[in-house]
Amino acid sequence: MTTRPPGLIDTLLARLRGPQAEPGTYPVAAPGPRPRGFAEGAPYPGRGLSEMADGEADPAAPHASPFSSTGPQGHRARMRERVLVHGAATLADYELLEMLLFFAFKKGDTKPLSKLLINRFGSFANVLVAPPQALMSTPNLGPHSVTALKLVQEAALRLARAEVMDKPVLNNWGRLMDYLTAMIAREKIEQFRILFLDPKNRLIADEAQARGTVNHTPVYPREVVKRALELHATAIILVHNHPSGDPTPSRADIEMTDEIREACGVLGVVLHDHVIIGNGAWLSFRKEGLI
Repeated sequence: MTTRPPGLIDTLLARLRGPQAEPGTYPVAAPGPRPRGFAEGAPYPGRGLSEMADGEADPAAPHASPFSSTGPQGHRARMRERVLVHGAATLADYELLEMLLFFAFKKGDTKPLSKLLINRFGSFANVLVAPPQALMSTPNLGPHSVTALKLVQEAALRLARAEVMDKPVLNNWGRLMDYLTAMIAREKIEQFRILFLDPKNRLIADEAQARGTVNHTPVYPREVVKRALELHATAIILVHNHPSGDPTPSRADIEMTDEIREACGVLGVVLHDHVIIGNGAWLSFRKEGLI
């Protein structure tokens, strides 16, 4: 079997899969009002960065003084060479985010902005999965940079999906959990997904069935079975997240699973498992003896 060499998207995906970090993971380089976290390299609005004209500074903005390069001369070129020679995995989280921001800012020092974002959202992964509205409220972030971050997030998820799509998922459980963790572990509200499998237990579809509140998602067994029949699926795996981070099933989770299992059984659809995704952890109903 051919092994695909790791690249930038693999590095992003690996960091998306990790547990959520809390704000202040990184030590402060200088005293200030924030007791933990990165020290900002410059005060707001951050060394004159602006997205107007694809990264050119806004001449009307206060403190606007665009740099001709980031830091010492040739910094961006050295960063790119480092990735090409040694791989993106050698980059620290703030460096990885700094380089992603290169695509939005043609010039200017993006390192302070990358550190500011990680301070604000708690981790590199949390920056990538943050809602566009939350990102847009950050000083110096605009449509160009937010779009770049959202594209990178989607690229990482599609790579993870490609690793499990059309493959027997029961024999690739680790990769499946990696994909599901990257997909929904950091969702702030509950999301209920269904994995539809063919007779060889290959994944033929992954669909979001419902989105709910912070602790409840309405699911209708009839709709689950109906969709399985439409896709000619012979088996399904239920998946949902717990925004609290604790994957322990509630009584409602257990009762809902039993209702869906009974509805599926009537029409010959097998319920293989129900997986709850938490913060850096997951729980399988089958492994826990709940199915």
